[in-house]
Amino acid sequence: MRQRLINIYRLGIKELFSLRYDPVMVFLIIYSFTFSIYMIAKGNVTGVVNAAVAIVDEDRSQLSRRINDALLAPQFLPPAQISLHEIDAAMDAGRYTFVIDIPPDFQADLKAGRQPVIQLNVDATAMGMAGTGAGYIHRIIAHEVTVFLKGSVPKQPVTIVTRARFNPNMESSWFDTVMEVSNNITLLAIMLTGAALIREREHGTIEHLLVMPLTPIEIMLAKVWANGLAILVAATFSLTVIVQVLLEIPITGSIPLFLSGTILYLFSVTSLGIFLATLARSMPQFGLLALLVFIVMNMLSGVHTPLDNMPVILRNIMLFSPSTHFVSFSKAILFRGAGIDVVWFDFAIISIIGLVFFFAALIRFRKTVT
Repeated sequence: MRQRLINIYRLGIKELFSLRYDPVMVFLIIYSFTFSIYMIAKGNVTGVVNAAVAIVDEDRSQLSRRINDALLAPQFLPPAQISLHEIDAAMDAGRYTFVIDIPPDFQADLKAGRQPVIQLNVDATAMGMAGTGAGYIHRIIAHEVTVFLKGSVPKQPVTIVTRARFNPNMESSWFDTVMEVSNNITLLAIMLTGAALIREREHGTIEHLLVMPLTPIEIMLAKVWANGLAILVAATFSLTVIVQVLLEIPITGSIPLFLSGTILYLFSVTSLGIFLATLARSMPQFGLLALLVFIVMNMLSGVHTPLDNMPVILRNIMLFSPSTHFVSFSKAILFRGAGIDVVWFDFAIISIIGLVFFFAALIRFRKTVT
């Protein structure tokens, strides 16, 4: 037993040296856990931020000016004043996401008890902010009209108090950034271990290992711990330095607990990577197969679409995917500050799935080398 552990350790060190001298893989790891995370936080904004607005003010009244002044940053840029005949050209050129047309005698018609119509033109190709931004503008205009007519905000019979927990300002970048770290862990865990096995086969070194007093399980365990360690170190750096320090995104829960679960998840997904590598005959085949599996695991894990929104059959199928449970405990620990008493079930399921993947990969690996 002691000799086996020594063999696994030394083979793992060999894997780390092989990774060190693979500049493409090293660049991929560095990029995935630094620049990629930063760009997601700063560039992938799905809410209404700095939306370009133009106003066609045909009324030139006190109320129309109030509406103009109510469109404030950071949701909206300062409204531009354009004429009626400029609307089509401005929308076609994509200069504005929203164009508000306030008709003549708007204020006078409201005071007379009539119901004038304000036209809101929306560039719906900007799907990320079109619907939400139109709702914001609708509420802003309704509020300003109500205050103008009644002199103050009318009392409502029911007061609704909304409290947003875990993300008080509802910053989408908080969620997207942390989930991007989880996505990159999945992608690299599959790619690194699978590529390491394919590289051994293409270079003919796998046969050299097998003529030594080594067993297939020792070779697999070495690849699992070495590549898993590289990803774990990169993920730890990303969460503590990039996410918390550079981006100033608060992490509510315990990072050590999250990393403990990540170790179990890495065992599961690296085993899956080896299994996929035993199915592929070349690096391009493995790349296509791994990408297909990653897309399914990523899209249906609960990162982009809540599991409750999926068909029951699909939801039940995804319970057999380790990524589903990884996303579940990642949200619970990092966002809600959950402890082991909450996430132990996900930890246990990931461990079971990991053992299934590992022994399936071991059976396939033995068949391919004998």
